[in-house]
Amino acid sequence: MLWSQLPNVQWILPHAPSIPITLNGGMAMPGWFDIKTLDRSKRVDGLEDEAGLQATVDKIDALIQLEVDKGIPEDKIVLGGFSQGGAIAALSLLLKNRNLAGYVALSTWIPMPEKVAQEARPNAKDYPVFWGHGTDDQVVRYEYGVQSVELLKKLGFPSVPEDKIFERPGLKFESYPGMQHSSCPEEIRDLAAWLQKVTSKLDQ
Repeated sequence: MLWSQLPNVQWILPHAPSIPITLNGGMAMPGWFDIKTLDRSKRVDGLEDEAGLQATVDKIDALIQLEVDKGIPEDKIVLGGFSQGGAIAALSLLLKNRNLAGYVALSTWIPMPEKVAQEARPNAKDYPVFWGHGTDDQVVRYEYGVQSVELLKKLGFPSVPEDKIFERPGLKFESYPGMQHSSCPEEIRDLAAWLQKVTSKLDQ
C-alpha cells in the first residue's frame, strides 16, 4: 500500500457528500458534482455541472488552506484524486493559484475543457503531474484521459521521458493495458515511485 511505502506522509482523504446524481436517476449517491452522461461526445448545453465543479474546487482549496494555517507550507502538499476526485485535482491545478508540490489524476478527465483552456493560470505547467488511466475503462473512457492529457500539453506542460518517472516540471502519463475503472499493482507501483521522488525533493 502507498502509505506503507511513504511513512513520513500525512494522508488527508476527504469523502464526497451524498448528492442527487442525474445519471443515477436523480437518486443520491456519493459525488463531488452532478453527472448527466458518461458520453462526453454529447456536447449538449449544461452537460457539465459547472456550479458543482466550482463549489467543490473551492471546498478542496479551503481544506488546503486549513493545512496551510496549521503551518504546512503549500509546497509540501500534493493534491490528487481518482475519477471525480481526479477531475477536481486537475481543475485545481489549472485554476487555483497554489504553489503545491505536485498533482495526481487517476482514471479521470478535465471537465469544461474549452473554459479551462481559456482560464488556466499561466504557471500551471510549472508543476509535476502524474496521470494514470486504464485502457479498458468503460466509465471514464481511456480516450477522454488521452484528450485531457493532450489539452495539458497544448497548455505547455512538458512530458516526462518514457525512461523517467518524475521531472519538475513534468507531466507523466501512464497507460495500463486491460485496466478498467480501477487501479492495478503496476499503477500503484508507478504512483509510489513518483510520490517518493516528490517527497524526496521536499526534504532537500
